[in-house]
Amino acid sequence: MRILVHDYSGHPFQAQLSRELARRGHDVVHSTCTAYVSGKGNLAGNAPRLRFVTIGDSTALRKEHYFQRLCQETLLGLELARQVRREKPDVAMLSNLPIPMLVAAAAVLKRLGIPWVLWHQDVTAVALKTFAGVAKSMGVAARVFGAGEKWAARKATAIVVIAQSFLRIHQQWGTDAKVTVIPNWAPLDEIVPRTRENDWSAEQGLNGVRTVLYSGTLGLKHNPVLLVQLAERLRERGTPVRLVVVNDGPAVPVLRRAAAARGVDLTLLPFQPYARLPEVLGSGDLLVVVLAADAGQFSVPSKTLSYLCAGRPVLGLMPGDNLAAHLLRQAGSAVFPPAESALDEASAWAQEILSDPARAESLGKESRALAEREFALEDCASRFEDILRTVSRTPAR
Repeated sequence: MRILVHDYSGHPFQAQLSRELARRGHDVVHSTCTAYVSGKGNLAGNAPRLRFVTIGDSTALRKEHYFQRLCQETLLGLELARQVRREKPDVAMLSNLPIPMLVAAAAVLKRLGIPWVLWHQDVTAVALKTFAGVAKSMGVAARVFGAGEKWAARKATAIVVIAQSFLRIHQQWGTDAKVTVIPNWAPLDEIVPRTRENDWSAEQGLNGVRTVLYSGTLGLKHNPVLLVQLAERLRERGTPVRLVVVNDGPAVPVLRRAAAARGVDLTLLPFQPYARLPEVLGSGDLLVVVLAADAGQFSVPSKTLSYLCAGRPVLGLMPGDNLAAHLLRQAGSAVFPPAESALDEASAWAQEILSDPARAESLGKESRALAEREFALEDCASRFEDILRTVSRTPAR
């Protein structure tokens, strides 16, 4: 097959899947959007039957200006559609696209007659509904975006979702008959355990410093101040830590102000090169993931999967019914609600781990062992290959 995979975010495991499909003899074009700033995977090194391409190179997304962003994302969808038209794939697979971009791309794919798969990572319409009570405009946006997301799902030839909880929304949309559940994973061969003291930790002055680390996308709706409050509670318990946050985005000034107000030792760094991610994660004595309460059923933070691959103990401030929360508990790590009221318990658990190197090491080994059991690429790639092959033989709707 000739396959085009577009992953808007540029995550590591989507790129790994494209490499595996190319290794199996398919011609694969892997597309990402450079306008979206996030931690990226290994998106270099064209190989036989595999090319990496981009869109959005001349776009600077205005995330805080909603109407301008709406226009930008619509134009990005048209740019993606032009890219698909140039590449002429037998089948396309779209992942992580904002709704305006998804709708624009789906409309053009329908016109071109190219069948495609929606790799559904988040249900955006559900997330927007949580803001409906804050501003009337958000309520309108939730209805409009919900209609767009539903329309795109109906136009997709097949849909892959990342958790069973997504099935309910697709039942409501009438699209559940074409849904397959394939949980996300992280690349075991690229994100490997590193020693606590490594070249990166030395460069950042973290050797010999007890470190709580967060690395990845962090939106304001996830309440980033919880990270600062966690560090503050640990200090009050007699366990001072350096809070290290690797992130670019609107959470950065919020974190800076909160840390200054509370006297928390904070290191803020931009997203690091993917090749150094194992060192970055290895530098944390404890890794933390934050997920908003309303995102529990329709979002699985991929950073959690990377944390497990890195072989570190992990503290989750997230809904207990999230798939990532289940994985953390299986690995022996802890999950607490993403609320200030839960920080006493969370900081008590964190203090136990930070004060017991042997237990921390044991949890790290359990994390890696779980990742090795759950994240095997072979089966996932075969399931995607079967779906893409079936879709490529199906006329576009």
